[in-house]
Amino acid sequence: MPRAGSAAAVRAAGPSGLSEPVLRPRGLHDQRRDRPGQVPAGPAPAALHYRADDLLVVSGLPGSGKSTLMRRCITAGLVDSQQVREEYAARLPGWLPYFVYRPLVRAAHYRRLRRAVLDGGPLAVHDCGALPWVRRWLVRAAARQGRRVHLILLDAAAGEARDGQHARGQRVSAYAFARHRESARRLRRRLAGTGEPPAGCASAVVLDRAGARALREIVFVAS
Repeated sequence: MPRAGSAAAVRAAGPSGLSEPVLRPRGLHDQRRDRPGQVPAGPAPAALHYRADDLLVVSGLPGSGKSTLMRRCITAGLVDSQQVREEYAARLPGWLPYFVYRPLVRAAHYRRLRRAVLDGGPLAVHDCGALPWVRRWLVRAAARQGRRVHLILLDAAAGEARDGQHARGQRVSAYAFARHRESARRLRRRLAGTGEPPAGCASAVVLDRAGARALREIVFVAS
């Protein structure tokens, strides 16, 4: 995948007080570090900085670490479908399979997402990936508000994603997982083919597990 985007990595004081690389994404930034033949373009960023009114979409396979990354690095403006699922699971009998109440989780998540988008302000959204229309709707809604949309893609291999699902005691059906894999494959191919973020996105940052682990914070800052 080509590396486009500007050289927007700078050194800044991080949480530890030490000088750490900060990336202010513009264009496409391929930050994958543990793929065979991958040549890192400098140190992995410890922080991603976006404008205060930006909308960030975090996408990737189920089990790739989206929720983990968002909860570790983002402190405000977070809409995570996994959090909605956990809220329902805590209220319902443990023997009830997820597929039974999944429609309720999705409806609640989209209601929460719509309300958050209309409220404005910084926002980070967990993108399930298998439903590209959600990302397209976010792009259109943000454009009407004069806001920019950014993408983070966690590029985990299928085996890594399956391990992530098992680690949190969840399982995605073979059919659903295949849909997610196909959606992620199309997105990776589009990024590789154009060398640019998806239509309507101001930037795209591609991370593997090593790059995701290096991140300490994702911050929305006043421009």
